Amino acid sequence: MQTNNPRTIEISIPSELGYEKVAMVSVETIALKMGFPRERINDLKTAIAEACTNAMEHGNSFLSNLKVLIMLTVFSNHVQISIIDNGHKSVPPTPPDRSKRTDFRGMGMFLITNLVDEVEFKSKKEQNEIKISMYTDRTNETNFQIPS
Repeated sequence: MQTNNPRTIEISIPSELGYEKVAMVSVETIALKMGFPRERINDLKTAIAEACTNAMEHGNSFLSNLKVLIMLTVFSNHVQISIIDNGHKSVPPTPPDRSKRTDFRGMGMFLITNLVDEVEFKSKKEQNEIKISMYTDRTNETNFQIPS
């Protein structure tokens, strides 16, 4: 799947657990067509599931009438995914420091930042956006370790 003109696919899902799987399957389909290796696709699916779940829980307070917008933009050498919610609670500009936590809350942002090539967190009035990018010409170079 080579394209000089970026193509964007928009998906809107309710803020109910389980619907993040719609985004996961969509991302997987695009990544397969782009030639990503299976390991990278699995990393991308995990990051998307975490981002969608965070949007549902924090941004939309699990109110099923509020939608999470997923925008997948396909470029010739990478895919960019934006996950946008209604901003009930702002996304911190950087992931929380896991070294001070003893529970598993807050792992989503840590996972997202460690599984993809680029991530950007934006918050503005009534909207949060997590923008994730993964490139076809990179391997999984991270030394991902779960903090103790």
